[in-house]
Amino acid sequence: MSSKIIRLLQRHSGDTPWRHCQKASSSASLLLSIMAPSGDSDNKDKIQSSTGVSSSIETASKSSRSSINEKEKESPEVIRQRILDQEAEFRASQKPTTNLASFWSWKKSESRRPEDIATQPSVFDNPELAPYFQPTERYENRHRFDPSFKWTWAEEIPLIRKIDWKVTAWSCIAFFALDLDRSNISQANTDNFLDDLGLDTNDYNLGQTVFRISFLLAELPSQLISKKVGPDRWIPAQMVLWSIVSAAQFWLKGRTSFLATRALIGLLQGGFIPDVILYMSYFFKGTELPFRLALFWMANRLTDVVSPLLAYGLLRLRGYHGYEGWRWLFLLEGILTLVIGIWSYFQMVPSPTQTKAPWRKKGWFTEHEEKIMVNRILRDDPSKSDMHNRQAITFKLLWYSLCDFDLWPIYLIGLTFSMPAGPPDQYLTLTLRQLGFDTFDSNLLSIPCQITCTISMLLITYLSEKLNQRAFMGVVMQVWLLPCVVALYLLPADASRWAAYAVVTVLLSYPSTHAMQVGWCSRNSNTVRTRTVSAALYNMAVQTNSIISSNIYRRDDRPEYRRGNRALIGIASMNIVIYLLVKLYYVWRNKRRDETWEKMSQEERRNYMATTTDKGSKRLDFRFAH
Repeated sequence: MSSKIIRLLQRHSGDTPWRHCQKASSSASLLLSIMAPSGDSDNKDKIQSSTGVSSSIETASKSSRSSINEKEKESPEVIRQRILDQEAEFRASQKPTTNLASFWSWKKSESRRPEDIATQPSVFDNPELAPYFQPTERYENRHRFDPSFKWTWAEEIPLIRKIDWKVTAWSCIAFFALDLDRSNISQANTDNFLDDLGLDTNDYNLGQTVFRISFLLAELPSQLISKKVGPDRWIPAQMVLWSIVSAAQFWLKGRTSFLATRALIGLLQGGFIPDVILYMSYFFKGTELPFRLALFWMANRLTDVVSPLLAYGLLRLRGYHGYEGWRWLFLLEGILTLVIGIWSYFQMVPSPTQTKAPWRKKGWFTEHEEKIMVNRILRDDPSKSDMHNRQAITFKLLWYSLCDFDLWPIYLIGLTFSMPAGPPDQYLTLTLRQLGFDTFDSNLLSIPCQITCTISMLLITYLSEKLNQRAFMGVVMQVWLLPCVVALYLLPADASRWAAYAVVTVLLSYPSTHAMQVGWCSRNSNTVRTRTVSAALYNMAVQTNSIISSNIYRRDDRPEYRRGNRALIGIASMNIVIYLLVKLYYVWRNKRRDETWEKMSQEERRNYMATTTDKGSKRLDFRFAH
C-alpha cells in the first residue's frame, strides 16, 4: 500500500500536488501516521524509509493533524464516516481490478517468511481513531475481535485455503445449479419441446420474457430477505424451491403451465447472485474477493459447456415409459440441483464464528483461526461490523444510487450492449435444428462458441486493464458483432448449413464486456456503501436488455428472421455511438472538475478535503474512469 502512495506522490508532485495527493491526505497522512502503533518504532521506520518523499508526507501529515483538530468538534459518527469515506476513495483511486482480470493480475509479492507478522495495519492501531471503529454490540463476531491480536503468514495462508474449500468451492457449485435450471430449456428445444406442447416461437419468447421480468422483480426483495434472515438460510431455500419447480416441468401440459413455471423459476432465482456475493464478503477481504468472484463467474461458462453434454445423454431417454426426452431432462437435472440445494443447508454457515451445528460439532475453525478471520476482515474494512448478519437494510442506498446521474451512462450501456448477440444466442439450438442437425448434434455443436466466448471475454477484460480503456473496449465488442449480424442478415436462404453454423458461431464467440462493465460501475461508484446497490441496478439494466432481446425474433419473421437481424444491425451501430458518447461524457465531466479544482488555492483545497460533505463520485477530487 505504501509503495502505491509513494508512486502517486512522485508522479503528481508537480503542477497539481494537492489534487492528486489526496491519497496522502486521506490515506497516506492517515496511514503513515497511524499504520504503526505509537510504540512500534520499527514499523514507522520501515514505512518512512520506503517513501523517499518525506517532505510530501510531512506536509500531508500536518494537514491531517489540523484536519483532525477541526473534526474534534464534530460528532463521533461524522468523524468515523469521513475516515471510512477517505479510505474507500483511496482504494477506489487505485487501478481497478475487475473480477476476471484478477486471473492475470497476480504479482510477485515481497518475499514473506512464514514467521513474519501478517497482521494488516489499520485504524485500530491508533488510540485516537480506534474508538470510532469499535464493532457494534450486535455484531455477531464481536467476541473474537481483539485489536492487539497478531498472527503470522504461516497461520493466515493455510486458513485462506481452508476458507476457499469451504466457501468458494460451494459458491461455484451453487452457481452451476442456478444456471443449469435456468438454461436447460435451450437443450429441451432440440428435442421438439415446442411442438410437443403445441407452442410456437412467440410463446417461447413470451416464456423467456416472463422469466426475466420475474427474475428482475425479485432482485431487490431477495436481497432484503437475505439480509434479514441471513444468506445461509435464504440461499438454500431458494435453491430447493426453484429445483422443485424445475423438476415439475416434467408434467408440463401446455402454454399456461409453461408460462407459470417460467415465472416461478424467475422469482425464486432472482437475487441469488448478489446474495452469494454478500455471503462471500463475510469471509474474504476486499482485495481477495475479486479472484473468488472470477471463479464464481467462470462456473457460469462451465455450465454452458457441461449442460449440452448432459443433454446429449438425457435426451436419449425419449420414449422411456412413453415420455419425451426433454421431460426426463427437466426432472433429472431438477433432482440434481435439489440435492445441491439440500446439501447447501448443511454446508453454509451464518458467519466465521458460527460454524458449529449438530452435524458439525467441532465447527470449521479453532478459536485461534476465528480470531484471525474476524480481525483480518475488520482491519481491512471496519464498516463490516456496522450490522448484524441478520439485520435488515433500508431503501435509502437504493434511492441514493438512483439519483447518482453520473452512473446512468453505464446503466444505459447495460440496457443495450449485448442485444445484438441476444436473439442468436437464445435461438441457437432452435437454429441448429432448423439447419437440419439432429437433437444430439445440435447440443454438441453449441459448445464451441461457449468456449471461444469465454476466451475472448478474458482477453478483452485483460486489454481493458492493460490499456486502462473501457468505452473503447465496448466499441471493439460492437465492431465484432456488427459484421456478423450483417452476414446473418445477408445469408441466402439456400446457403450451406455449415456456412450458417460458421456465421452464428463466430457471432457468439464475441468478446463480452459484461465483467469489465461490472468493474467500471464499481470504480465510478467510488464508495463501498453504494457499490452493491449500483451493481444491482446495473444487473437490472442487463436483465431488461435480455427481456427486450427475447422479443426481437418473431414467428412471422422465421426462419431467416430478416427483420429481426435488420434491427440487430441498427442496435449494434447505435451501441458504437453510445459507447463513444459515454466516453465523451466522462471526459467532459473530468475536464469540468479539473477546471474547478485548478481555480482553487492550496488552502481552499485543503479546506475542501477536511470539511466537504460530498461523498463518492460527487467529490471534486474524484475522476471518472472511461
